[in-house]
Amino acid sequence: MARDIILALDAMGGDHGPETVLQGAELARSRVPTTKFLLFGDEARIKPALAKWPKLAEQSEIRHTDKEILGTDKPSQALRRGRDSSMGLAIAAVKAGEADVAVSAGNTGALMAMAKFTLRTKPGIDRPALVSMMPTARGESVMLDLGANTESTSENLVQFAVMGAAFARTVLGLERPRVGLLNIGVEELKGTEQLKEAGQLLRQADVPMEFAGYTEGDRITQGEMDVVVTDGFTGNVALKTAEGTAKLVAELMKRAFKSSIWSKIGYLFARHGLRSLQDHLDPNNHNGAVFLGLNGLVVKSHGGANATGVSTAIGMAIDLASDDILDHIAEDLKDFEGQVGLAEAVGAQ
Repeated sequence: MARDIILALDAMGGDHGPETVLQGAELARSRVPTTKFLLFGDEARIKPALAKWPKLAEQSEIRHTDKEILGTDKPSQALRRGRDSSMGLAIAAVKAGEADVAVSAGNTGALMAMAKFTLRTKPGIDRPALVSMMPTARGESVMLDLGANTESTSENLVQFAVMGAAFARTVLGLERPRVGLLNIGVEELKGTEQLKEAGQLLRQADVPMEFAGYTEGDRITQGEMDVVVTDGFTGNVALKTAEGTAKLVAELMKRAFKSSIWSKIGYLFARHGLRSLQDHLDPNNHNGAVFLGLNGLVVKSHGGANATGVSTAIGMAIDLASDDILDHIAEDLKDFEGQVGLAEAVGAQ
């Protein structure tokens, strides 16, 4: 790594409390030993848990606050009362330059609202997008927006594509990721006017990605696209549907292997392959969603994530900060606009 990363961690976020968050931090630290941590939360709860991991304790600083954002808090409540909370202070550390990236497993709506309010969007970006990884038949793909914006213009979709491609280059290690717009068909004549305009603009520019046209919902999990771009409403529905389908498949397989003595014997022969499948579909191994497009990095860990899941989200945060992804996004957008006159082209439509 080019430099050591300082990570602001909301130690109070998530369903399992500080111990699980800190165990995840220790797993991530063992992989990237140079990482430093600012731990925000109740010192009386953090300190005893931190004592279990002496090396993590050596590389951590506790910033005490007895205020935290609850899962039931509305975004408006978080904005009014949450600035001194563990979540609010972690985000503020990024804005102040004390940390390179913030990670929280807390309330998604509150985190999104506070991150947007505190960090604001980068020049050239109208709206931030929520981006995450999805397991596919070929490994993993990137998908955005997953809920930050219920409606998106063609310009928003183009910006999401550029940001998603930069994310894929960092996280997946791809030089020119294949980018597709989620649509109701692959034909160029199908879709809304926003999709058609975005597709037309994306076909014009030469940036570090390959625009591969449209893709459909049933192809997301095939891994044909490295980056799938859509609006936040559709993306969130697609994500929840995929998660529900994965749970359904797991439950049906469990029932099938318990249905008779012969199926139980069959399980003994198939268990290694089934465990591999389970690992691939385990959300903890794909945990971490990022708010891209802000003047700072904020990573959202799933509230129910175990220590492995928290570690995955922290690892993603370290990778993004180490690669200076925000600078890459700004450069790509500048190149894009210079080539196709993005702002003028969209504004004239």
